[in-house]
Amino acid sequence: MEELREKRRLEDGNQRYLSSADIKLRTLREETTKNGQHPYAIVICCSDSRVIPEQIFSASIGELFVMRVAGNVLDNHLLGSVEYAAAHLQVRLIVMLGHTNCGAVGAALSGEADGFIRFITEDIQEAIGEEKDPVRASELNVLHGVKRLEEEFGGHPEMQDVKIAGAMYDIQTGEVRWLS
Repeated sequence: MEELREKRRLEDGNQRYLSSADIKLRTLREETTKNGQHPYAIVICCSDSRVIPEQIFSASIGELFVMRVAGNVLDNHLLGSVEYAAAHLQVRLIVMLGHTNCGAVGAALSGEADGFIRFITEDIQEAIGEEKDPVRASELNVLHGVKRLEEEFGGHPEMQDVKIAGAMYDIQTGEVRWLS
């Protein structure tokens, strides 16, 4: 029964979204359906439900190309998505967005991860080395992601004018602090 209750919450939320009197959203949905998407930034961030790039950056439909994965770690699927957005949608800014109180970073710091989660924590452990401070570890994880993006796409001809930036989002204050 629990699953049905949660599904109902999603259905109800979608109905509120559809019946919204917000003409701007309806217009944007129609416009992006007709003319395609033209995001101005790619944001790679954590799956944490408190990290919502569209709200953090006051963006709307079609403005951000967002990719989310716990710990904002990179794999080939995400790199392919970055390449697609930069090459085919002409996005010229990639933001690797970490955040405070990251559970994936916490799991990497504690060394207590098994199952599929270990693939995430192993990447983070590689990024943070011996660091023990959770905020600094999250920053190092972001900078590691920035470096990997630069290495993967540095010589890519279609991405020569793409800028890559690292940033940290404070989940308590809502502030974004740029690292690079």
